[in-house]
Amino acid sequence: MQLLQVSDVTVRFGGITALDRVSFGVASGTIAGLIGPNGAGKTTLFNCLSRLYQFSEGDIAFEGRPLVATPAHGIAALGIGRTFQNLALFRTMSVRQNIQLGGHCRTRTGYFSNALRLPHVRREETALNEHVAQIIELLDLQAVAETRVMDLSFGTQKRVELGRALASRPKLLLLDEPAGGLNHEEVESLMELLRRIRAELKLTILLVEHHMNLVMRVSDQVVALDFGRKIADGAPAEVQRNADVIRAYLGTEQ
Repeated sequence: MQLLQVSDVTVRFGGITALDRVSFGVASGTIAGLIGPNGAGKTTLFNCLSRLYQFSEGDIAFEGRPLVATPAHGIAALGIGRTFQNLALFRTMSVRQNIQLGGHCRTRTGYFSNALRLPHVRREETALNEHVAQIIELLDLQAVAETRVMDLSFGTQKRVELGRALASRPKLLLLDEPAGGLNHEEVESLMELLRRIRAELKLTILLVEHHMNLVMRVSDQVVALDFGRKIADGAPAEVQRNADVIRAYLGTEQ
């Protein structure tokens, strides 16, 4: 079953075509990698999936439902979580507090219910706290759960941002360069972590990444873009051998 279907999506900024009739599907339960040189359109596509950008033509469907009518603030509640290239954490708040914030899109109680501390508010808070505790354990953040984010290493902060995205209980997790700034050992740990997250939380992952070793080892499917156009889509080994992909990265066919 295709959880995500991108169909002929086109994005133009003035006279520049950032995405040119891009189409691909991502099956439920898979890890898909989105690759391409700088300026290929990867982040533009992510911003379309997050509804931060409007697309000029085409359609994007999530669980068979068109996303065009969904505002950006409704994407998380729909079941799509995202991390960003640049960390956007609350630096003076603790790890636990940052992750808890990601789960508030799933809460249904209003201002007056919270002010009066009604029973269903307490039940909702208990459920959220239990879910956050599970994420903290899954990401091996127990030892720093009450530590301010600003006091943590960059690699640990990346895991906190991942935890915040997971707190929204996504069905589709969009990861924008999760290996950026990580050392070799951290990249290896990330690879295992992504596999574990997929298996334990039963979700689908789409990641934009320049770290080719990570993409090719962790992905079930790889989609390659160049100058806004899709040039390859298939299994990692197949895409690695694709002449257009080799040309896009190396400037020549080998």
